[in-house]
Amino acid sequence: MNSKLIYTVFLLAIFQLLTAQSKKRKLVWQENFSTTALDTLVWNYELGNGCPNLCGWGNNERQEYTKTNHQLTNGTLIISALKEGARYTSTRITTAGKKEFQYGRIEAKAKIPQGQGIWPAFWMLGSNIKQVGWPKCGEIDILEYIGKEPHKVFTSLHTQESHGQTINTQKTTIDNVEQGFHIYAVDWDADKISFFIDDREVYMYQPQIKNENNWPFTQPFYIILNLAIGGNFGGPEVDDTIFPQQFTIDYIKVYQ
Repeated sequence: MNSKLIYTVFLLAIFQLLTAQSKKRKLVWQENFSTTALDTLVWNYELGNGCPNLCGWGNNERQEYTKTNHQLTNGTLIISALKEGARYTSTRITTAGKKEFQYGRIEAKAKIPQGQGIWPAFWMLGSNIKQVGWPKCGEIDILEYIGKEPHKVFTSLHTQESHGQTINTQKTTIDNVEQGFHIYAVDWDADKISFFIDDREVYMYQPQIKNENNWPFTQPFYIILNLAIGGNFGGPEVDDTIFPQQFTIDYIKVYQ
């Protein structure tokens, strides 16, 4: 190999390295739950049973959301689902209007609860939901788990074209996923959305022709964490002997 060719190869290698570094995403936000209370500059509480506008939170869910069904302990957020007499209680929080993101990798390290009727979720909604409504705003379900189908994780998208019983979904079987923490992530850009569990890609959505009905993912989305009980997806049957149950989140990170 002559010196000119060696020099050309060297320059090409440097160019490729610099290009790769320029494309590498940087951590732009993280929530480590390291304080003693949720930061209200970041998080909103959604309370009650959704009535009168969205009773049962649109899914015939049975829980009431409160400000007291969670705690921050040892750098984790623990959301507790309880059976209190005739009522079920839990927590639902969002970053709407406070922390919203368009594109990037959004991930959470979490340990899920288990049992018939339990339905934890880590998901996102389009920031224009108040203007256009659901499902036109779009929905990205990074993690959903229902206790009636143990060892399975659901990753889904909802759009105007496909919502409710969406076809844009993947059910992944993971032995003993209920044990310990796992990392649930979405990698989202202008062309596609890919879902990952423990850095393994489990589903990708990439419509060739994009329009507002199948690709509302051209705007910022906000993050939601909640632990639902029963409902059209998680229920309808609920095993009252399983309570209390806990959905534990170690961190959330966003890379862009």
